[in-house]
Amino acid sequence: MRRSLFVLMLLLLTSAPCFGQESLRGTYRLLSLVVEVDGQPPIETMGKSPRGYVVLTPTRWINLFTAENRKFGASVEQKASLWDSLLAFTGPYRLDGNKLIVSIDASWNESWNGTQVTRYWQLEGNHLTITSAKAPYSRDPTKMAVGRFVLEKIE
Repeated sequence: MRRSLFVLMLLLLTSAPCFGQESLRGTYRLLSLVVEVDGQPPIETMGKSPRGYVVLTPTRWINLFTAENRKFGASVEQKASLWDSLLAFTGPYRLDGNKLIVSIDASWNESWNGTQVTRYWQLEGNHLTITSAKAPYSRDPTKMAVGRFVLEKIE
């Protein structure tokens, strides 16, 4: 009896990380998106009220973010400027501790397709914070930046 109880407890303890990963799965609504550039206050690149969602299935990451106050683009220039107000990609993902590694198979930016991105995740209650690694800032590659977005689990 003791041996059976010990084996059962051992199995439950070794399965604990799976239960933790299970809690990460779901649908999340974007609350904030900021970029922290060296030597500058955080920048809300998509405004104070960006819109978007992240969906994490057991095997796939899907996200779509748009800036606040997007307007329909009628001219070529207006349509081109919409590019800076969008972030979307999807692909299979895996977890490695607090790392979330997505193998991108479809993206709003063709240069991301076929690449991997690593993000760091932290789950506190129903809030998920995703942080990028420090990298050259896309708008000024002479500076380093970190992207951070906070999401709220809705499903």
